[in-house]
Amino acid sequence: MPATADSTPADAPAVVTTVTGRIGVITLNRPRSINALDHQMVRLMDSALIAWADDPAIDAVVVRGAGDRGLCAGGDIVAIHTDAKALTGAGDEAAAASASAAFWRDEYVMNARIGDYPKPYVALMDGIVMGGGVGVSGHANTRIVTDRTRLAMPEVGIGLVPDVGGTWLLSHVDDELGTYAALTTTHLRGGDVIALGLADHFVPADRLDAFVDALAERPLDEVLAEFAQTPPESEIAAGREWIAKAFAADTVAQIVENCVATATPESFATAEAVEGKSPAALAATLAALRAAAGDASLRDSLVREYRSSLRCLQHPDLAEGIRAQVIDKDRKPNWQPGPADADAFLAPLPDHLELRL
Repeated sequence: MPATADSTPADAPAVVTTVTGRIGVITLNRPRSINALDHQMVRLMDSALIAWADDPAIDAVVVRGAGDRGLCAGGDIVAIHTDAKALTGAGDEAAAASASAAFWRDEYVMNARIGDYPKPYVALMDGIVMGGGVGVSGHANTRIVTDRTRLAMPEVGIGLVPDVGGTWLLSHVDDELGTYAALTTTHLRGGDVIALGLADHFVPADRLDAFVDALAERPLDEVLAEFAQTPPESEIAAGREWIAKAFAADTVAQIVENCVATATPESFATAEAVEGKSPAALAATLAALRAAAGDASLRDSLVREYRSSLRCLQHPDLAEGIRAQVIDKDRKPNWQPGPADADAFLAPLPDHLELRL
């Protein structure tokens, strides 16, 4: 059984890799922080993926989180907050030299590797799956959600643009449901995640250990046939008609107006949710989603997301958003006005600073 948050020693390895039968298992092992990723974890995880990709003894890779709270709650945003405070207005060169930029570079390389992985890569998207947690699971070729899944891309709520390939994933969801998820930061349950095309199979949480045990001995298709169940209905997908109309607009202001004009309790609540997020991050996110919809590959979107992440480091909303949500927890961010040109967040970096994938 996975270790619980109370039972894992403080000095335990942050990533545990094991080989059992036919499979390699990567366990993110920081349950006290819901397995939030730091730079060391990315390096350890990526090293295992590289080693197992060509290992004939490994037929499939499983990624899961320790404890019972979630796969991964995202990246270590407290560390990012330190850089954001220091780098507000600093420029691309300084931002690219930061610890946060180094973390993102390695993380995005790993995200791209996951998207191209040559073997079955089975992501157990149980419990909380946010931000960086989506990056280690959403690009998998086999994505499992459960009755406990709560998936979200909450970046605009802290002044950041969705990254780790999130704009690629969300921009390819039908009927603007991905745009809705990005701009509202709503939590998606297991049935929602499958309905939006962000996961493939539903397995009850209390069956995951038996699922992994079976996978160690038998082929993936055979195990899925035994364990996968019909997912619950999606409440969010039930609103796809009004969401498709409201979120097809070219500006965040028009999206909010469309939600208000729809005049239902759900649409009013949606307008309020969007208006509470960083205006700069909202505008840049909408621009990034529209751009990602035309990208040829995940890698193209990751390159653009690296640019937007560095630009967010330089914008005051990122330090302020993390302060309000995570540091002081007053939930009262003092956002700056929206940018005159949201595309500036996405513009190419000087060539020597660009992410190479």
